[in-house]
Amino acid sequence: MSIQESGEMYLESILVLSKKSPCVRAIDLSEYMGFSKPSVSRALGLLKNDGFVVSDERGHLKLTEDGRKIAEKIYERHTELTNFLTLIGVDRETASKDACKIEHVISDESFLAIKKQADILKNK
Repeated sequence: MSIQESGEMYLESILVLSKKSPCVRAIDLSEYMGFSKPSVSRALGLLKNDGFVVSDERGHLKLTEDGRKIAEKIYERHTELTNFLTLIGVDRETASKDACKIEHVISDESFLAIKKQADILKNK
């Protein structure tokens, strides 16, 4: 299940938007991510072809099981990394921006170690 960073960002964004509203459309994604409608349309076409996203007759987007697994993994990384960076003194906005960059390239091993350290810091 290999996917590029940009694809991960789209899947994570669909997941985040679906937590706020059951009906996520391409236009919602475009506005949320700050990308043009043609760019979003192209990316969604690739994600649909790869089996990560489906849409119904009204254009509502839904993650497939594989798409949801990737989105949840990236979302967890984003959340945990943001919290860890905040715990060590980084302001929340910067922590979130940095987490967004790190979440796509960090190894599972390093992520788990950071998550473990964050738990230790939270419980002090």
